[in-house]
Amino acid sequence: MNGLSLAYIGDAVYEVAVRKHLLELGFTKVNAMQKHSRHYVSAKAHAAIYAVMEADGLLKENEMTYFKRGRNAKSHTSAKHTEVIKYRISTGIEAMFGYLYLSGQMNRFDELMNWIFAAVEDGRARYE
Repeated sequence: MNGLSLAYIGDAVYEVAVRKHLLELGFTKVNAMQKHSRHYVSAKAHAAIYAVMEADGLLKENEMTYFKRGRNAKSHTSAKHTEVIKYRISTGIEAMFGYLYLSGQMNRFDELMNWIFAAVEDGRARYE
């Protein structure tokens, strides 16, 4: 499957995981959930998250392969409200999560999502 197709599904499952997490944290108002979700779900957030993942050596070789497949994919859309490199990193993150989801690696998917939640909430992977 190509990188953009993986990113398409990855975007959806990643977003659902974040929304579920926000509900578990006690957010009930949609506006508050939307505002808080930006720390997890945006090109800027993905770039900050990826930087910490890379520094921690968190991703496995096969995950990096799918990240790169998404990051390097030629998209017909352009970055809105952010730099192109952050947009491409975001696409890479989404492709990697799409790969994990479609290949049935839900334990690893959950492990990475829990790491992201902790990294964002403790401030290690927050963008300003």
